[in-house]
Amino acid sequence: MDEGYRHIAHGFDPLYNAGSRILVLGSFPSVISRADGFYYANPQNRFWRVIATCLDAPVPENNDAKRRLLLEHGIALWDVIESCDIKGSSDASIKNVVPASVERITTAAPIEAVICNGGTSGRLYARHLQAKTGIKAQILPSTSPANAAWSLERLIERWGSYLSAYLR
Repeated sequence: MDEGYRHIAHGFDPLYNAGSRILVLGSFPSVISRADGFYYANPQNRFWRVIATCLDAPVPENNDAKRRLLLEHGIALWDVIESCDIKGSSDASIKNVVPASVERITTAAPIEAVICNGGTSGRLYARHLQAKTGIKAQILPSTSPANAAWSLERLIERWGSYLSAYLR
């Protein structure tokens, strides 16, 4: 294996319930998220601030509050990759992808929309998972701190304009 690469499994379960209508997919958890055992654990990632603002809710302070926030609004959360070779947290380094079993969610919940958090997630979804769901994904700008071209305000505006069509 190339220097610096490790084959890593995702490490934690998707978040969904029978009321989930929107599926948000990232690419693969960061080193910090893998250590925490939950999504978007890096405090520099703007995901939770974007979602909370779009849902007109306070930013959740812990993983239980994050779970509640999403599930109460019909949002499922997972990643497109079950395992891969990766250097640290770099999406650009991902190779040898084993896609997630997205049907685990789509057979248990009435998913109406799929949102990919960033281009890597979108490309991998189109390549590996879209045929299984039959749903074309909306690729939204990544909430990652690496996406410095998008301010928090622009992310909230873009994500909110899409989410509002599905939130009741």
